[in-house]
Amino acid sequence: MPGTIPLIGEKFPEVVVETTHGVKKLPDDYKGKWLVLFSHPADFTPVCTTEFVAFAKRYEDFKKLNADLLGHSVDSVFSHIKWIEWIKEKLGVEIPFPIIADPNGYVAQKLGFLHAQSATHTVRAVMIIDPEGILRAILYYPQEAGRNIDEILRLLKALQINTEYGRALPANWPNNELVKDAVIVPPARSIQEAQERLKKFKCFDWWFCYEEGKVSEEVVKEVRKWLERVAKPQT
Repeated sequence: MPGTIPLIGEKFPEVVVETTHGVKKLPDDYKGKWLVLFSHPADFTPVCTTEFVAFAKRYEDFKKLNADLLGHSVDSVFSHIKWIEWIKEKLGVEIPFPIIADPNGYVAQKLGFLHAQSATHTVRAVMIIDPEGILRAILYYPQEAGRNIDEILRLLKALQINTEYGRALPANWPNNELVKDAVIVPPARSIQEAQERLKKFKCFDWWFCYEEGKVSEEVVKEVRKWLERVAKPQT
């Protein structure tokens, strides 16, 4: 039976979990870092295996963003360990991040990973928790479709930009059709502010203003590399 889904902007619920790297207390053990927590339906399944390989190959990209990865499924530690060994032996990829073991489904119920699609296997959920333990983003994919890991990197970077500069990111940033790699200025809170922003920023109207050059060219190039990578056939 599905549990209550934590909401964006709430404190991530405290939970003690058993992982392939030992017992961890969430979110306290990750304080000061960003945490990307993702569930998968089951070990030894094709789509999940492709996702774990993709996460592992981008592990250093996440580390550069001060982010840790944490997997989860309703399998046991024993199953996780054997699956990790299989991936390394057969595919030549080492899984460097821990995986939560949840054979009783307690964590899955608490975090809302069990949906109507299956009462026993989780959907492909992603939760991004900030360094203060606040839940900043939730993504849900069905069991049939693997996730775009480079998009998760882009989303993580967007949240970090919002935290640092108080700016929002447009669709397809940094390749937006209207404002390119500019960032969106928050809504005006008074008539006076609405008029002043027309002089201070580039605007389509007072309610739609954007700021160019706020994010460094280096960051923009890095994000575009992620998007280019996912667009090219992998060899």
